[in-house]
Amino acid sequence: MTPIRAVTTGPGHHTAGYYDKTPWDVTGRYLLALRAQFCDRAPTADDVAVLGVVDLHDGERFLPFAETRAWNWQQGCMLHWLSAPLAHSPADVPAPQRHLVIYNDRDGDRFVAVVVDALSGREVRRLPRPVYGLSPDGRQAVTLNFSRLHRERPGYGYAGVPDPWADVLEPEDDGIWWMDTQTGDHRLIVPTALLARTARRPPMEGAVHRFNHLQWAPDGRRFAFLHRWRPHQGAPRGHLTRLCTAAPDGSNLAILADEERVSHYDWRDATHVLAWARSRGTESFFLFQDPSGAAEIVGPDAMPRDGHCSYSPDPARRLIANDTYPDAEHHRTLYVFDTQTDRRTDLCRVYSPPQLANDFRVDLHPRWSRDGTQVCFDSAHEGSRQLYLAEVPA
Repeated sequence: MTPIRAVTTGPGHHTAGYYDKTPWDVTGRYLLALRAQFCDRAPTADDVAVLGVVDLHDGERFLPFAETRAWNWQQGCMLHWLSAPLAHSPADVPAPQRHLVIYNDRDGDRFVAVVVDALSGREVRRLPRPVYGLSPDGRQAVTLNFSRLHRERPGYGYAGVPDPWADVLEPEDDGIWWMDTQTGDHRLIVPTALLARTARRPPMEGAVHRFNHLQWAPDGRRFAFLHRWRPHQGAPRGHLTRLCTAAPDGSNLAILADEERVSHYDWRDATHVLAWARSRGTESFFLFQDPSGAAEIVGPDAMPRDGHCSYSPDPARRLIANDTYPDAEHHRTLYVFDTQTDRRTDLCRVYSPPQLANDFRVDLHPRWSRDGTQVCFDSAHEGSRQLYLAEVPA
């Protein structure tokens, strides 16, 4: 096991959002965080969260810069570093743009995205749609209907705005949207109805269709997403899933995993996606080739269960950070898997309070630092929900 340290403290509770977004700024000094005064329930439309940075070079002070009314405990408010979110050094980003962030908020009866300077709190602009995933250069975003997601998958969407397509199973004029993060120009690129018609099968008939987990490829030429459907109206909230990819304009659609079971995933490189999925009748972590869908099993002994997987930022993408769900003793394990040696190294094992469950559970959601030497994760093992850092052995 490796030493871990808390970088936030109570009485507030903290998260850094989802596992596929690094909270570290390009200098390595500031860590993005969302703070709320509770962690034992899902947020309502009236709950406000405070956004800030943790100054890792000055006593780990929390420096607030904004508030949001569009957030959840699983993915936060999609808080990103806007300028070159995948950059590895300050030289990659002009100084005036180094500390611009983008996040989602609710403005009246709609969800929007806001661009702010995280150190000064100065609002730079508001965009007409919320964001989900940012392109590697920060100039493009893909997004979806967070109201529909909230209704169909509580804990991942936002409360407070009704879904205009609540009674439409397969909307033609809603789905995945593209947006220019500079101008706010946006357009529908993947209609929900299009995916519902593509490679259609009987369980899709009468189902409620939606999307989740949009993520860009490292070269920005394609993005991946999950197409999900609930078998029929009135059925339990269980869902069926497939993993898809497309170009930024929605063209060249590909279905990589189509056996109705896909969970967490991450791009390894511009043409391969790692995902927990069912393929050839077996569930495992598979490395899928894009766009063919050819697949091979990865780490079956070291990573035998689903987890929040992500590749290290080194050029070889050698390590995979991952976590587990609670075991019989209510503990979760954070680990890294070396794809070259086929070796797993456990970083820590922490208690997961069973009363924090469902929409407000505390998944570890490991997130890589830009230099690949640390992982940031959420945990409530010390009595409150806080952010922790774990060193990754060389």
